[in-house]
Amino acid sequence: MNIAFLGYGNVGAPLADHLQRAGHAVTLAAHDPQSESVKKALGRNGGLKVATPREAVSGAEVVFLATPFAANAAAIAAVAEEIRGKVIVDCTNPVGPGLTHGLNNVQSGSEALQAMAPDSEVVKAFTIYGFENFEDNSFPGYDVKPAMMFCGRDAGAKHAVARLISDLGWEPLDTGGLEQALHLEHMTLLWIRMVRVHGAPPRMVWAALRG
Repeated sequence: MNIAFLGYGNVGAPLADHLQRAGHAVTLAAHDPQSESVKKALGRNGGLKVATPREAVSGAEVVFLATPFAANAAAIAAVAEEIRGKVIVDCTNPVGPGLTHGLNNVQSGSEALQAMAPDSEVVKAFTIYGFENFEDNSFPGYDVKPAMMFCGRDAGAKHAVARLISDLGWEPLDTGGLEQALHLEHMTLLWIRMVRVHGAPPRMVWAALRG
């Protein structure tokens, strides 16, 4: 699958790395190909490609958005034409002061993103954990895969993202329509509070057990 990354920091870089190693063609969308973030990403995986944002998104089937939430609008506006008809994997979270929801629980960040890109299909995924779990999600001491919850309004888009989730070694767990993104964003806040504030192990994940 052809995949473009808008944002490749702590979250985006390991996802891009692992997806390329899983056999996908992954391109970093870079305004500056000599930036430190590009150099770091290429330093960990020289198989990643680099192109301008418009070129990267134009050639992609799936676009990962892994920028800080406040940068989403500018990132989408820069590729407004090229991103039409694409699947957008929303890896971002609106976090407000005091670890509150950044949009005051009125709307999810994913729904706001869908409004910015109405001709694309947004799927919320890769948001309920910290970057440590995107670096390494293997748990050899357990006979289950860690769950990756995702949601979106389009079945075809969710199927494509579920495939990528599986390729990365997660158990895909479809939680429903895009309205569920608000709850996934609260799960992210829960994880952050438990781990970053209260000291739970950063490799803490959830699993889906089915009887």
